[in-house]
Amino acid sequence: MMNNKKEFIKISGVTKCFGNFEKPILKDINLTINEGEFLAILGPSGSGKSTLLRIMTGLMKPDEGHVTFYKKEINGVNPDTAIVFQTFALYPWLTVQQNVEIGLEANGFPKQYRNRKAEELIDLIGLDGFEEAYPKELSGGMKQRVGLARALSVEPKLLCLDEPFSALDFLTAENLRTEIVELWQEKRMPIKSIVMITHGIEEAVLMADKIIMLSKNPAAIVEEVDIDLPHPRNRKSHEFEKIVDEVYKLLTNGKTKKLDEEIENMDLNKSKNIKFVQIPIAQIGVMLGLLELIDDNGGKMDIYQLGRDLMLETDDIFPNIEGLSILELSEVKEGDIFITGLGKKFVDMDKEDKKVLFKNQIEKISTFRLITNVLNNKKNHTMKEEFFKELFKKYFPQGEIEDIMDTIIDWGRYAEIFNYDGDSEEFYLEEGKII
Repeated sequence: MMNNKKEFIKISGVTKCFGNFEKPILKDINLTINEGEFLAILGPSGSGKSTLLRIMTGLMKPDEGHVTFYKKEINGVNPDTAIVFQTFALYPWLTVQQNVEIGLEANGFPKQYRNRKAEELIDLIGLDGFEEAYPKELSGGMKQRVGLARALSVEPKLLCLDEPFSALDFLTAENLRTEIVELWQEKRMPIKSIVMITHGIEEAVLMADKIIMLSKNPAAIVEEVDIDLPHPRNRKSHEFEKIVDEVYKLLTNGKTKKLDEEIENMDLNKSKNIKFVQIPIAQIGVMLGLLELIDDNGGKMDIYQLGRDLMLETDDIFPNIEGLSILELSEVKEGDIFITGLGKKFVDMDKEDKKVLFKNQIEKISTFRLITNVLNNKKNHTMKEEFFKELFKKYFPQGEIEDIMDTIIDWGRYAEIFNYDGDSEEFYLEEGKII
């Protein structure tokens, strides 16, 4: 059977590094997008989703590899693409009409054409009557509609959506998702394909025809999932929930496999060869609450169901699940999270015994062992936080180092393996706790 799909964009061997760091944020990305596809790119925060989008549109140049558009290599910004960002990015001194026209004006279109085109698009996205309103007079959903109209005004062949609903309330976001899908399905938008960046699994399954899942540190494509469901899609249907659950399984399996590899590769006897385990940005209170909830439900819960019941997105729930896995208090298999024997023991302990067990577990993690070794070997048993930041920057994502350090501090203080002075920004050991 012949494949009638027309190649639209092809990404070949794309790798991207930032600054002076050798570790790439994207590594050897290979992806083909065909005409007529609505593609969702799914991955955790900091996985390089937006970087990939910018390379795809020519806003950023890869360090290795290349991108072709209709089989012609992209060099510089591709004029046949437009991006709608998560922040509304409207000019506050311009009216709705003027904001929509700005791209047309920049491309030299005559005033009469600009006016007519902007009016058509304002009507299309449901803002008829607000032409003379200023951004400060609009709700978040209305502002994002203006951003969409502005992107469509230049008649792009590729429309890119960079987490466009993340700044909106649930109902507004849901309405806008539905409207964009309807415009796409009814071919009322002059575009050939849509690429959407998201961290919401349900959002991806609700809107897209295909999902690309990225790993992290560095980003690589780990899975592709085709969504063969008719629109409009019912979130509560068995078919919809089955696909969402499958995506959860693929993401969690990839994460736990990578974590296992990191732990297995640690050589704690040779400090120069230590492979530091990245500490997930997980809150102690959330982790302990999740563990108790799992224990209350027979020691096992479906992660998709857990996230939905708690109204948590993947970026909120996955780091805490990873934290429990690192601490060996839970384990993940096939999209389900199980409490371990150690986790069950932890839940049944009193407050002080919990801290002792937590301390024993984090002392096994190379990242914490390094900190305590440094503090023990300093004469005053004190070290500036900046020292550890600079050390860990080589191993952890640049954009997350502040949050990771905050998490390390919280875990270490809870376990009482070190203290931290926020005024002087120093780690230190108390007298009597020096090993």
